[in-house]
This record gives sequence, structure tokens and C-alpha cells, in this order.
Amino acid sequence: MSGGDPWDRPVTLVDRAVSVALWGAGLAWLAPMMGTMMAVALVARPDRTQWLSRLYCRGQVAMTGARWRAVVDPAVREDRSYIFACNHVNLLDHVTMYNATPHFKQGVELESHFRIPIYGWFMKQRGTIPVRRGGGKAQVRELTQHFARELQLGHSILAFPEGTRSRDGRVQRFRLGVFRMAQELGVPIVPTTVTGMYEVLRADSALMRPGGQVTVYCDAPVPTDSLDADNVPDLAKRVQAIVSARVDAHLGERDGTG
Repeated sequence: MSGGDPWDRPVTLVDRAVSVALWGAGLAWLAPMMGTMMAVALVARPDRTQWLSRLYCRGQVAMTGARWRAVVDPAVREDRSYIFACNHVNLLDHVTMYNATPHFKQGVELESHFRIPIYGWFMKQRGTIPVRRGGGKAQVRELTQHFARELQLGHSILAFPEGTRSRDGRVQRFRLGVFRMAQELGVPIVPTTVTGMYEVLRADSALMRPGGQVTVYCDAPVPTDSLDADNVPDLAKRVQAIVSARVDAHLGERDGTG
């Protein structure tokens, strides 16, 4: 059923009041939860206290007022490590998709974000993989080593190949870096799509619109172990096409054009 874009209607004082309340609730949840996880991490590795991460993510999504569900292809195995390549629309994409599968997912984050109070401190302590703008080939080698270490621990990687948040909800071109590393390491890629979050919170606005349906799709893993470096561009296009199709179908249904 099409419901249209909630951002097309005028913003009222009630909308602003609800948004402020949701932000307040979210921050009130974030600060103590991250403080607790940082304290627990002093005595136990984060991958040993997954229940805390899952509780935090579940609560953070609930604080947006959205309904959440996950649709996971049965080919995504619990005992395998993957790179989850996800579309990117707002600051909550990582918590939105995290509970879709039971894997411990190590994120990739701009190194400058580690300076953000509480959030950045937590991400650094958790072992989030840092990325520097303009790092060049040296950084690619460092990132590949980081990825390899996480995979050896049985972890998975969460990456946003667009590199920046979408401004129109559509999937932007996937950059090749993540796919080069996946090919070199032979790790399968799970095309991961979040729909509905663009209607809740957008990159250029602090307004939050609650009440929508948010869905996380984890499609069948795309193998990389039989590919060589020349196949990387086609690999990126293949994964992007899967994610784009999910987003386009969602937007078409929302607007009544699908």
C-alpha cells in the first residue's frame, strides 16, 4: 500500500516537538548504554558481550518510533564471516541493520569521528576500523590488514560503499575499495539494504518523523574467491544493482508508482 513521502507534508509544531522528544530519548539511551559497553569492554571483548550491542541497537531504533523487521536470505550462514555492504541514508544505518543477523560486525568509520564525545570514544574502543580521507594506496593496504585480522577472529565487516549518505534516498555509485579488499581476501559480500529509514531521518535535517516501517534485507552472499582484480568493477556493480533494486521497489511502492 502506498503512503507517499511523509516529508511532502508541511512541518507542524507538533512534528517538531515529537522530533525533539525522540532525539532526547535517543540520547538518553545512547549515553548510558555506550558507557556501560565501554566499562564492560575493560574486562571482556565486545564480541563476547554481543547481547549488550544488540540491546543498544534495538533500543536506539525503537527510540525513532519506527517499526523494524529483517528479511534474511537463508544462504546467509551464521557460521561464516562476510562483508555486509549496505546503503547509507542517515547516522542510524549501522544500528538499524546490526540485529538483522547474529554476526559480530566490525564497522568502518572516518578516523575523525573518533573525536566525537561518547560515540567516537566507544567506536574506537570497540575496534572500529579507521579510515582517513585521501589515504591512498597505503591506506588500502592498512585496511586490508585490518579486515584480515577481523575475519581471522570470525568477525564480519560492515561497510557503506557509497562513502557518504544519500541525499535523495536512491543508491549512489558504489566505490571500489571495499570490493577490492573482498576480492583479495576471498570473503563473500552480503548485499544489505535498509528501506524506510530515509523516511524517518534524512542527512540534511535534524527532524525525525516516527511511525514508519523500516526493513533490513540481507540478500544471498555474492562469492569473491573465484574472482581476480579485473572482476572488481563488475562485482561492485552487481552488488549495487541488488541493493538499488530493493530501494527502488520500496520507493515505488511508497509513492504508488511501483
